[in-house]
Amino acid sequence: MKPIADRVIIKPAPADEKTKGGIIIPDTAKEKPQRGEVIAVGPGKDGNLMTVQVGDIVLYGKYSGQEISFEGTDYLIMREDDILVIV
Repeated sequence: MKPIADRVIIKPAPADEKTKGGIIIPDTAKEKPQRGEVIAVGPGKDGNLMTVQVGDIVLYGKYSGQEISFEGTDYLIMREDDILVIV
């Protein structure tokens, strides 16, 4: 997959299975992850170069991006502007 313009493909990190105290979180109570690894980066838009690179671990907004499934793996496609920070 190769994104166009200022879009980025992210593989979300798995949701936490337990709390720090050891309590197991049921599937219905798990929060959507807000962290992931950049898998692919578009070329940029209007001459602006992209800040993120393949392999970066990033944090993004809770409801950012479009969820897709490709060859059995879930990904998010979002604009670079939706990424909050590179970890």
